Order: sequence, then structure tokens, then C-alpha cells
Amino acid sequence: MEAEARARTDVRLPDDVAATVLSPKSYADDSVIYPTLKWVRANAPLAQAVVPGFDPVWIVSKHADMIAVERNAKLFHSGDENPILNDQANDAFIRSLNNGTIRSLSSLTFMDPPEHGVYRNLTMNWFMPGRIAKLSDQIREIARASVENLMQMDGECDFVKDFALLYPLRVVMTLIGVPPEDEPRMLKLTQEFFGTHDPEEQRAEIVTDPLVAAKMWKAAIDDLYDYFRALSEARRIEPRDDVISLIANARINGEYVPDAEANGYYVALATAGHDTTSSTSAGGMLGMIRHPGQFELLKGNLDLAGAFVEEAVRWSCPVKHFMRSATADTELRGVKIAKGDRLFLSYPSANRDEDVFDRADDFVIDRKPNRQIAFGYGPHMCLGQHLARLEIKILFEELMPRLKSVELAGDPKWVQTNFVGGLKSLPIRFKKA
Repeated sequence: MEAEARARTDVRLPDDVAATVLSPKSYADDSVIYPTLKWVRANAPLAQAVVPGFDPVWIVSKHADMIAVERNAKLFHSGDENPILNDQANDAFIRSLNNGTIRSLSSLTFMDPPEHGVYRNLTMNWFMPGRIAKLSDQIREIARASVENLMQMDGECDFVKDFALLYPLRVVMTLIGVPPEDEPRMLKLTQEFFGTHDPEEQRAEIVTDPLVAAKMWKAAIDDLYDYFRALSEARRIEPRDDVISLIANARINGEYVPDAEANGYYVALATAGHDTTSSTSAGGMLGMIRHPGQFELLKGNLDLAGAFVEEAVRWSCPVKHFMRSATADTELRGVKIAKGDRLFLSYPSANRDEDVFDRADDFVIDRKPNRQIAFGYGPHMCLGQHLARLEIKILFEELMPRLKSVELAGDPKWVQTNFVGGLKSLPIRFKKA
């Protein structure tokens, strides 16, 4: 009843628009979600979505408002409520398994100051640009092998399944410390972790359960915890030069990092660390296919590879939302936000805000400036952003000289998710250079 009481009738999205913005199915069709978000920006840039079964949530659709919320982590908390949108029934199920708390994963996403800063600092230096740059040769070797495998195919493939998924998986698992033979297991668990609303990713035994999202999430986390717990223990006995060893042997106030927080770190790095990168790589390729001049532009000038990455992550935007909750009464865009109100940060909308991006729906590699915020902003900005940028840049530096042309060989398909995801199938036909 408390959630319903917070619903505002004076600033409220039409019911059909609200349902479209929140529905995972909408994000599987860019001809649905992007026109809807464009309407929201033009007509109700900050308004409540009131959808049966969900808490009322404020849809933050504008670039400037996203920055205002993201930069103020004390006023807008990430972990007081679920930082990922679930319906009330699935959130209640999660609480029932966690002694009444919504914190189903002790990762940075679920943390607020000062706890967030303490745990982010554990690995911040490892992910700084200078440290990441030293990995270039190792990453390029993996990229060249991946491109060579693609060249062995008979001019036709699924760019996602046969290429884009596998390369960042190998890079991230190598750096984290997961052995190559376990990579297929990590890929499957990641697809389940982020595909809780996609029937093709759901486990057969719970696909028809009304609590399928929460149960999928919990099952994937449990399996990932079991895997990383053993690996973490092994790294304390025999450390290596990898991220698991760093976290497993780190200490806070003289004590090892608690199991829940260590496992939360491992899970976040092992899942988001490659899923978002593969989604951006595939989205960038689709962007060039739909805007043919951009393919030739990049192919003719590989110095634009860095700019390509920025446009690919803006245009494909693999992170669809994060949630925040207000810790005090405040005001945003002239609208009163009450203490406890929940805010849905729409990254695809902010990244196509016409006030910031000219030709916002077009894929423009040499866009200047490109103020994309697909990696977030402020204290919660993506820890692995520099690694992701380097991975994609190197991949396309190696790929483009080997391609003469690329075209669609079938219809693209996206994951049904309003959280994290992108293309799950991109059939292409290509000619070698």
C-alpha cells in the first residue's frame, strides 16, 4: 500500500507508454523502444510509470537529469531498494530468501557510500588506464586469433554467436583467472543471469513460474558462487597475477574480504565484464551495416577505432537501466521527488537525447562531441570501462582490414531484457578483403 500511495497522478505517463518502457519485451525490438523513449523525452521527460504489480517509478529520460542523479550518490541511493527493476512479487521472493533484505548480490551495484568506496578501491588501481594499457599485446593476440577463426568461415556466420560472444569472454576470463575449459560454463551462466525475462535463456524447470525472474537470478548466482568460492580458496593458497588473486587476498580492516562481498565482485566482473562488451561489438557492427558509409569510414581510417567504440556503446547501449531511490525530499526538473521514491534511469533514452546528440538515432562514428553515458556517471561509473574500450578498439583494428564488405543475412534478434543485454543473433554475409 505504501508504494501505491507514492504514485503521483499529476505527473504520470500514459499507461501504455509506462508499460512499454518497463517491459523486457520492448527492448527486443528497437522499432518499439526507441520511438517510445523519444515520445517520453518530448512529452513527459520526468514522469511516473505506474504499472500494475510494480512499485511506481520515475522514468529519468534526459541526459542532464541522469547526470544530476548519478553524481549525487548520497541523495540517490542504489542499494536501499533493488537497483534492478523487478515486479513486487519477485522482489518479495528475493527478500524471503535473504532475511528480509533485497540485497541478493553483494556487489558494487548494491552498495552506497561509504561502503561502496571501500570496496571499489580494492580493484580501482587494477582497472586504471595505465594498468589496462599494459594488457594490449595480450588482448591483441586473442583478437587476432578470433578474427582468424572468423575468416575460416565460409563468408557467412552469426556475428554474435560465432564471434562477438567468444572474444570478450576469453579476454575477461583470462584476466580474472578462469581457466579456458570453464569458459562455456561462464557463458551459459551469464546468459541466464542477464536473460531472466527471455524464454530462450530460462531454465526449463522454472520457465512457467510467475517468479521466474527472481528464481533464474538466484539460481545463476548460486551456481556462480559455488564456482568462485573454490577458485578463491585456491588463489589464497597459490596466488597468481589475476583479479581473483587480488580480491581473494585483499584485506579490509585487517580481515579478508567476506565471502559474500568477494563472490559479489567475482560475479559482477565475470558476467558484466564480457556480456556488455559483446553487445557493444555486435551493436557496432549492426550500426555500420545499417549506415553503410560508416563501414567505409572506419575501414579507411582505423585511427577512428576509438571514436567507433564511443558511438557503438552510445547507439547500442547494453545497460538499459539502473534504479535509484531518494534518501530525502528533493526536486528534479522542477518536479518534487519524495523521500523513498524510486527512479528508473533510462540509459538508452539519455544516449539518444536530442538536446545532446545531433541525429541521435543515426550511427555516426566521427560524432563530436560524443557525450555518451552508457558507462554511467559519477561514483557508480563502470569500473571496467577502460578495459571494455580497449578490447573493442583492438578487435575492430584487427577485424576491419580483413573485411571487404558486410551485409545482413537474416533478421537481427535481441535479448528480452530491460536490464543488461543486446543482440543475441546477428546473421551476416561478408567478403574478405
